[in-house]
Amino acid sequence: MNAIADVQSSADTRNQPIYRVGIKDLRVPLKLSTLQGVQHTVASVTMAVYLPAEQKGTHMSRFVALIEAYDDAIDYDALALLTRTMLRDLASDSGEIQIRAPFFRTKSAPISGIKSLMDYDLTLTGEMTDGVYRQTLQVVVPVTSLCPCSKEISDYGAHNQRSHVTVSLCSDSAIDPEEVIDLVEKQASCQLYGLLKRPDEKYVTEYAYDNPKFVEDIVRDVAAALKAEARVHCFVVESENFESIHNHSAYAKIVYP
Repeated sequence: MNAIADVQSSADTRNQPIYRVGIKDLRVPLKLSTLQGVQHTVASVTMAVYLPAEQKGTHMSRFVALIEAYDDAIDYDALALLTRTMLRDLASDSGEIQIRAPFFRTKSAPISGIKSLMDYDLTLTGEMTDGVYRQTLQVVVPVTSLCPCSKEISDYGAHNQRSHVTVSLCSDSAIDPEEVIDLVEKQASCQLYGLLKRPDEKYVTEYAYDNPKFVEDIVRDVAAALKAEARVHCFVVESENFESIHNHSAYAKIVYP
């Protein structure tokens, strides 16, 4: 039987390296290792490597084979190992794996104690460049913000809104998504819950009223808390407040360092 030609491994003469080539948004079932234990989820995975100028193409099937064969729970060390394995299988010295997935957390209402689920958008990225591995964790945390100006100038009440606080951080050791969620929720006017009874609703309404925050306050307070965490060496904090009295959002962003 005649050998099948491997066109992808043939030489290319255009002298143009490709920074990243691979697969994007492959949906696969994965397990996440968290403080709550192992959580099953459906993830969108992007995998890509550096392709040198002399090589015509990469081996796309190897990305799919690698992630579909992976059966362990993903944590800091597992993603680092998976990234290095990808580079070995694709014969490249640079590349990255990005995993985007919903992350669920069981929360208890503040007064009734009734339990419900909250979901958060989670992104894990492992990247190897010039022999140096870097891992990035991004979490989008929905919270409540209440306007200090509205509270100050109004005879009664104050307008509030749901806000999305996005934290993207680089660390040299494991940081659990729940740690980031706790950190952000402590800096908001109030945290959110999936299910509230009337006593809980009264509590969260009054709690937010007693803790007014501008969008600027939220990002500054979250940034200060992240700077105090020794494992974090760089981060981006963004807050988008979906205004309840305007047809636009309020937005702020801090980049450190």
